[in-house]
Amino acid sequence: MADKSPIEWTDATWNPVVGCDIVSPGCTNCYAMKMAARIEAMSAGTGKPTHYAGTTCKVKGKAVWTGKLALAPDHILTQPLRWNRPRMVFVNSMGDLFHESVPDEWIDRVFAVMALAPQHTFQVLTKRAKRMLEYIAPRDTLLRIDEGVSRHTKGIRPNPAPTWPLPNVWLGVSAERQQEADERVPELLNTPAAIRFVSAEPLLSSIDFTSICTGHYFIDALRGMKYHDAPEGQHSATEPCAHLDQIIVGGESGPSARPMHPDGPRSIRDQCEEADVPFFFKQWGEYFPVGQVLPGYGKVHGATAVKPGRMKLHYGGTPNQAPQHAFAERGVEFASTADGRLTFRLGKKVAGRLLDGREHNGMPQPREVPAL
Repeated sequence: MADKSPIEWTDATWNPVVGCDIVSPGCTNCYAMKMAARIEAMSAGTGKPTHYAGTTCKVKGKAVWTGKLALAPDHILTQPLRWNRPRMVFVNSMGDLFHESVPDEWIDRVFAVMALAPQHTFQVLTKRAKRMLEYIAPRDTLLRIDEGVSRHTKGIRPNPAPTWPLPNVWLGVSAERQQEADERVPELLNTPAAIRFVSAEPLLSSIDFTSICTGHYFIDALRGMKYHDAPEGQHSATEPCAHLDQIIVGGESGPSARPMHPDGPRSIRDQCEEADVPFFFKQWGEYFPVGQVLPGYGKVHGATAVKPGRMKLHYGGTPNQAPQHAFAERGVEFASTADGRLTFRLGKKVAGRLLDGREHNGMPQPREVPAL
């Protein structure tokens, strides 16, 4: 839990659940696995056991989720109630609130805390979209949350009974490829929510959010329309549906990071602009692609290794303009995408978050949500 988060699209993190397991390729290099192992190691020998104990193990020298989950102690569960200044709060950066092993009763308590903290906006992100839908959709869910609110306030309710869906809770899914988007986005769109968003991080391949395939029909998730596939390959509109309110895109960071092809975030940005949906570009990640603008230097045309551990970046107005110094955060390392696009390793701090020369910080605007 952190009151100040380095994550660009939020202000704080809150972890009422810790621990997880790997469900898709985007999980392979999950930063939370390493962080959980570090927290457990720091607590070893201090006489103060942590609830992170046993959530990871070492496999070939790397921290990996064991599948064990732990519920946070009460002082962490109720932490947002002691934050007076309004914040954007990312829920569960160290696990998944809708993991199969999290009891409904615990999720009820988490939502009760969020209902009691209307000054904050809570961003709930999951890879288990089906479980989220199954939890949110039933009518009796609100009754259970209302009981949790009463318990927290000892029967003296300072706020009116919560409306459903909670207006200060945004629901999102992770989707690293078209396959995960096709699986998770339809479930998200069917889930009652004040705001629906997708985190395409790490983006491992291009995603077309205007043509989400369910197996029975297609969804333009940005405009909120369902389509049948016509014989000519053109889509014919059938009925409106819910739509996405924001897409976040980012590349992968860390020692085992995979490079992100620049056409991936560029395509999603263009899709969002055409549909007037907020787009947020979080970072390039570990690898920076040739042809993009390096913050403080300009467009990079290429790189030359000058000796072990050093490289020259050719940037600026012409391909022949030499840099004043070289970057080599982890030595000289190049990688190419499947079509041969050159990228080089600078580390996420140096690579920055400029897409085609500018930041993209699109955030959704709150809207009135009909109570269920």
